[in-house]
Amino acid sequence: MAVTVSLVALFGLVLFFLLRSKTLGYGSAFIATMFGFYLASTGASGPMTELTAAVVTALGKI
Repeated sequence: MAVTVSLVALFGLVLFFLLRSKTLGYGSAFIATMFGFYLASTGASGPMTELTAAVVTALGKI
């Protein structure tokens, strides 16, 4: 759970800076956010969660 919250904060911070630097428009940010929500409701959410956990574990061992 702590990893999920920190990743949400990290992605939110990256999104904020992309919007602030005008690299990403508000419409594109909305589409990216909605894509994330819809992706989470599909069968791909399990493998994505496992992949994220594996990457975080690997980074922790470096």
